[in-house]
Amino acid sequence: MARPLLWLALLCASLTFTACAGIRLELVHVDARENRTVAERVRRATERTHRRLASMGEVTAPVRWVETQYIAEYLIGDPPQRAEAIIDTGSNLIWTQCAACRPAGGCFSQNLSFYDPSRSRTVQPVACNGTACALGSETQCTRDRSACAVLTAYGAGAIAGVLGTEVFTFGSQNASLAFGCVTASRLTPGSLDGASGIIGLGRGALSLVSQLGDTKFSYCLTPYFSDAVNTSRLFVGASAGLGGNTPVTSVPFVKNPSDDLFGTFYFLPLAGITVGKAKLNVPAAAFDLRQVAPGNWAGTLIDSGSPFTSLVDVAYQALRAELARQLGTSLVPPPARGLDLCVARGDAGKLVPPLVLHFGSGGGAASDVVVPPENYWAPVDDTTACMVVFSSARPNATLPINETTIIGNYMQQNMHLLYDLGNGVLSFQPADCSAM
Repeated sequence: MARPLLWLALLCASLTFTACAGIRLELVHVDARENRTVAERVRRATERTHRRLASMGEVTAPVRWVETQYIAEYLIGDPPQRAEAIIDTGSNLIWTQCAACRPAGGCFSQNLSFYDPSRSRTVQPVACNGTACALGSETQCTRDRSACAVLTAYGAGAIAGVLGTEVFTFGSQNASLAFGCVTASRLTPGSLDGASGIIGLGRGALSLVSQLGDTKFSYCLTPYFSDAVNTSRLFVGASAGLGGNTPVTSVPFVKNPSDDLFGTFYFLPLAGITVGKAKLNVPAAAFDLRQVAPGNWAGTLIDSGSPFTSLVDVAYQALRAELARQLGTSLVPPPARGLDLCVARGDAGKLVPPLVLHFGSGGGAASDVVVPPENYWAPVDDTTACMVVFSSARPNATLPINETTIIGNYMQQNMHLLYDLGNGVLSFQPADCSAM
């Protein structure tokens, strides 16, 4: 029988866990390994954004999101086997494809060899009555109650397998974690960009942060167009913290709804947006967390897995109109379908105003986050730069996604974000992420 997993109740010193000093991981953008042009990168990120948005509109059961963009390498088992995972704040489960996974079962190709549990001395199955099997909706007993199964749906498909515990090594630190050994998949080909699986950083009990018993993690994402030489960073536990002399803006998380899916996400109290010196005429209620249908919630969330930001439509239309007014005759026709406002590439840095995101009621500098032009406009070809903020009310969008605002990872570039779960606060600090 699997040993009971008591990490949620035990102190760090008593865990089968030697990473009390904290975990530090290098993150590689999925497009950095291939010699893609700027236009190809923006096109791929736009496609991922729309697929990510579409996934939430398909919610009929506990559904997680995929299409994230940053990959971390780690070791699993003893002796160790190499694996790669997508890092995702929008889901909980840690999983990797296993050697029993076959193409006939829908399993996809990956950059590294499949994890083979038969080669490991430390892997253990989790029994149906094991503690870990009751920690989340991603797990359930098999019909004959002989094992604990994992079954999770994403916008790009679904995965299935069995729950086990195994030793994971992140750099010089290791931990015994519950994970999904995936033996069947129905994910859209290419949706994981060659990674072996996913490491969830959501608010559920099976996420990496929850299993480690940590109360904070942080990451710093290098700009899209420089990460081929400069990797991003993820810090978990004691290694997660802010430093330097740049100002810090701290924002409280909004209390999550009890519905399982929406309890995973990191909702924020966005109250308004300013473009340059003009505050948009958008009611704060448009960004509030609210129930829009039975079991469906809309609001404002921050997500490491959405490339570009999407705004609830009333805010998007106000932003578009104000930018069109300010940019005037400098606007040029979009070079590709799906883009809206564009200027000559050489003019973007001089003409496009910064955004200010106002958090919490009452405003004030302490709750404002400044978004520089390069974090919401992108070069799309050799001569043109365009706004890469979209409306959540995309064609065929349904509740709750068409009422949801998502702050994507492009808007988070060169920003050190500290998720302080113990105090319920998200902190933003401008940073040179390539220097961390």
